[in-house]
Amino acid sequence: MKKLKIGGNNILLLITIVLFIAMYAMGCIVYADKGFTHLQTFLNVLINNAGLICVAAGTTCVMLTGGIDISVGSLVAMDCMILAVGIEHKGMSSITLMILILLIGLVFGCVQGFLIAYLKIQPFIATMAGMFFARGMTAVIETDQVSITSDKIFVAISNAKAKIPFGIGAYTNKKGVLQIPYVRPTVIVALLVVVVIYLMLKYTKFGRSIYAVGGNQTSATLMGLNVAKTTMMTYVLASVLCSIGGICYCLNTMCGTTTQALGFEMDAISSAVIGGTLLTGGVGNIVGTLFGVLINGTISTLVKSNGKLISSWANIITAILLCFFILLQAIFAKIRENKKA
Repeated sequence: MKKLKIGGNNILLLITIVLFIAMYAMGCIVYADKGFTHLQTFLNVLINNAGLICVAAGTTCVMLTGGIDISVGSLVAMDCMILAVGIEHKGMSSITLMILILLIGLVFGCVQGFLIAYLKIQPFIATMAGMFFARGMTAVIETDQVSITSDKIFVAISNAKAKIPFGIGAYTNKKGVLQIPYVRPTVIVALLVVVVIYLMLKYTKFGRSIYAVGGNQTSATLMGLNVAKTTMMTYVLASVLCSIGGICYCLNTMCGTTTQALGFEMDAISSAVIGGTLLTGGVGNIVGTLFGVLINGTISTLVKSNGKLISSWANIITAILLCFFILLQAIFAKIRENKKA
């Protein structure tokens, strides 16, 4: 059994990591003259996708239970609009608003989790209702774009003073100016989320319960696990992580608008699948999801570096990779069934 696990799950993770390295190496070779070899280019992938990393972490947990959550993009948009309107129109403290957003994520997750875990509503339907509600509330709060310019904390994080420098990878640009690679606080938050979720899934009873519920709910019940409670708590966790991701996303965009984070849920799901998380649940890990996000980010960077391709090519390439990994998952699932037989 252990040999099968190594031959299936870890091979999927290995393929994801190797694919990311190969794609990035190709970018370094083809677009070396456009700065692809600079460390800052890689760090920009992390900076631009810090919010997505947090959201995808929650999506991974939900998918491990065999569920799905398509409300995350709308929840991120609503979070951004609450922050922007609260700061600019209501004069509220950003700290107070961030706490409020975390509480909204908690309540949002409780409602969706209760509908799915205890009322047995299909996750797709329940979270679709959440998607429409959050996107609708975003427009109810404000229909126009609201830029954040007055809050000291948000402005400080968005400007140069909030850059966290790296001690390696410095280079001189074409104008002769020394460029020191940096990340922003949002990246630190995203990576901390990855570490915490990794430790939770690997070493805690709740983490093991998530895998058990996704693997086989009947077996999990016979083992004495409270399947409904585990499912509900997983959706609560996912929504809270989505709120954290919403804050990070807003710190990057510095605005709120009704069209923000469109398709974010698909980016999160595709990142998890490319990272080796099975759509049927029970198999996957957060490290793979992180590399899935990096692959999606690298694809976008490659398309932008080309300069001649429209942005839609990034979606096309992601779709091809998604089909490839779904096919791999089906192959490994078939091998697993044959071994059991």
